Amino acid sequence: MSNTLIQNIILQLQDVQEQENWLDENFKNKIGSVTEDKVFNRPLPELHSVAEMISHVLVWRIETIRKLKNMDAKLTVDSPENWRTNDELMAIGWTNLKDDFFQSLYTLIDILADKDDTFLSERYRNDYSFKYLIEGLIHHDLYHLGQLGIIIKFLGLEK
Repeated sequence: MSNTLIQNIILQLQDVQEQENWLDENFKNKIGSVTEDKVFNRPLPELHSVAEMISHVLVWRIETIRKLKNMDAKLTVDSPENWRTNDELMAIGWTNLKDDFFQSLYTLIDILADKDDTFLSERYRNDYSFKYLIEGLIHHDLYHLGQLGIIIKFLGLEK
């Protein structure tokens, strides 16, 4: 059983969330730089808050977990949980949201760790492979990590 590719994917997921990487950025450092009193603030009406962004990334991770487990998964861009409001997220609480976000990576790793590389070519739905799904998740995480940087920069400019 070979899982060289799976191990590489796991490392990429860990790098983006909390390890040193070529970008010199990760979610742990980014959100760790924001005080709790600012995570629900939208620095501009057109920008999401840090909490909204973390919640959005989290729901797509959960959707991926459901697909990896062959569970029912129906999240769409129009689903209400795709972009929860700050009021909804305040009710959940920043600590809970952050904990769920970080736990989602460990859940993904637990699912992938015992798979071999042939799993990546298996199809889950609509003729997409698990490789396509997981790589898409990494791209999605990186995209929103960049957006978090912009949001946090603007939060620092608030008066």
